[in-house]
Amino acid sequence: MKTIEEINLHNVKKILAEKKIPEFYPGDVVKVGVRITEGKKERIQYFEGVCIAKKSRDLNSSFTVRKISFGEGVERTFPLYGTLIDSIKVIRSGKVRRAKLYYLRDRTGKSARIAEKIRKKIGIDVEVKPEAVTEENVAPVVEAPKEEALAAEAAPTTEAPKEETPVTEAPKDEQKSEGSSEKK
Repeated sequence: MKTIEEINLHNVKKILAEKKIPEFYPGDVVKVGVRITEGKKERIQYFEGVCIAKKSRDLNSSFTVRKISFGEGVERTFPLYGTLIDSIKVIRSGKVRRAKLYYLRDRTGKSARIAEKIRKKIGIDVEVKPEAVTEENVAPVVEAPKEEALAAEAAPTTEAPKEETPVTEAPKDEQKSEGSSEKK
């Protein structure tokens, strides 16, 4: 028999195969496209705000988005794998040090701002796979010509340290003494 966790995991994989959900974290500004049905018509309404919480529970995963609308704070919790969500787009990444940003509820204006996280993108995905060392992989050893080897042996590898001669300041002393004798 399958357990509930296995069934949930299978359903999550099935949903992820159909639609792409980007990686986002609390502190990121996200734009969520929500399907709204009005009678027989269906339209997409976007809800853009700061993700203040994210709950990872397989199929029951959800996230909370907060925005300020006409001076009033509005929070909405969305199921991550729900059918109502059409699209999720990350507008900018926030640099935060907490998993739940409930403290933003009490703040307004500049104190409610979140610094932007700068991500470096080089555009190349590099995968490093360790290779087994075989005779084909190893570069052949190239020996130096005999003349260069002899010249390298003849050159002294260590030099004797040069002795430094102490600098005497006698000429300056003499100039001072001559100058002082002329004044007298």
